Amino acid sequence: MLAQQTAKAQNDDDNSDKVKIKSVEARAGKQKELWSQVPFEGMDQSWYNGADRRDSSVLQSKYVTWSIMVDANINHSFNDPIDHTVVGSTAVARTDEMEVSCAAIGGDFVFGDAHGRIMTQFGTRSTIVPRNDLSPYRGQYDLADVYRYISEAYAGYHFNVWHGINVDGGMFMSYIGLNSYYQVENWEYQASYTSDNTPWFFNGIRVQIFPTPHLKIEPWIINGWQSYGMFNAMPGFGGNITWIPNNNIKLLTNDYYGTDAPGLIGRHRFHSDNSFLWRYYNRPHATHGINKAALSLTVDFGFEKGDGVNGFTNDTAASSTTQKGPAQYFVSAMVYNRIWFGHNKWAWCIGGGWMKNPGRYLVLYPTGDASPLPNPYNPTQTAGTHPYSANPGDQFEGWDASTNISWMPNQSIEFRVEYVHREADNNYFAGHGGVTSPSGYTYTPIPATGWAPELVKSEDRIILALLFRL
Repeated sequence: MLAQQTAKAQNDDDNSDKVKIKSVEARAGKQKELWSQVPFEGMDQSWYNGADRRDSSVLQSKYVTWSIMVDANINHSFNDPIDHTVVGSTAVARTDEMEVSCAAIGGDFVFGDAHGRIMTQFGTRSTIVPRNDLSPYRGQYDLADVYRYISEAYAGYHFNVWHGINVDGGMFMSYIGLNSYYQVENWEYQASYTSDNTPWFFNGIRVQIFPTPHLKIEPWIINGWQSYGMFNAMPGFGGNITWIPNNNIKLLTNDYYGTDAPGLIGRHRFHSDNSFLWRYYNRPHATHGINKAALSLTVDFGFEKGDGVNGFTNDTAASSTTQKGPAQYFVSAMVYNRIWFGHNKWAWCIGGGWMKNPGRYLVLYPTGDASPLPNPYNPTQTAGTHPYSANPGDQFEGWDASTNISWMPNQSIEFRVEYVHREADNNYFAGHGGVTSPSGYTYTPIPATGWAPELVKSEDRIILALLFRL
């Protein structure tokens, strides 16, 4: 994959774990290149869900490998909201319009054993993702705008021990939920609940340790759960373990512990994310029929406990004087199967998932007049006058299913058409009336009575996406 770069975020670019680290030693007046042992060297990782499918970069030089990505889509909701607003997704934001979800430019930089990565982000994701982080409301300086147009920015140092140790500090991609932040790396466009409702990024320090050619152990100390800043006094702690025994199997676990409810220092969160990828068929040079087929399975579970909520157990008995509060937990799973054919230039994917999240603490909140998030112009009030309820004890259970066809004429571009159905056990998705105002425009006054955002229990959507990477 991308040679001569230090290993970077697993789901941003799994190929980075194959990076060759170069050092130079003077011998008899000559420079001789010495290569360290390379983790995951020689393994085909281009089929992974959430990884770079390219085998090389055309923008590679001695010290820099540049990267350019464009993710554009036009999608249609059969609910036909009048304000063209999408609820409950970080993949799409507007319906019935051409939308640039992400336009990113940056690269990987290396000099000796020092390395860094910077990727900018522009487009609708630079608004959708930061708005779900409440940490900027603590204290001064506008962290949401400071970091809004950066998806990754970190630097670090490589130690040539075992098969490599990298120590990085800054903002890096989350692995929780398996999917990559960059849609060009994912099998599906609209991520299932498991992925879309868990972090896309971390801000902190990570140490990547490769003790063997097939194993990565990576501890984290981070500000919090997809947070630019820190919610309370304690940082978040977590880690990743990835084991790739051969070309056809990948297993990983991500585990997290922290205090991520603003001002509630006694409420602690635990989350475990576990994925299994299996390429069960592989005929890469077949001139007809199927070239390869693979399965991706992710299972997550976690909870919040303390300061009024009680993990997996509901303790709200009326007679109790020491009740701990309602259950507040997260259980989810998603599974996808992808088949490549036509000389690996075509692919068909089908799959879906399920999520149960009492307390709704990981649910992507509706926007507009249905938003329960703080009003950015007056944070003492909610953004919406009809806020979606997200209190302890509020129930949320949903499922989704999707299928798509992709055409990949070369390794830098992909055209995808996808159909997705999503449901919830409460009114959650944008209905025909939308979530903005009676007219669908933000300048229309919201009546004191007689109007409310229209949220419904399901939606069907078709997505046409153009994914470019160089």
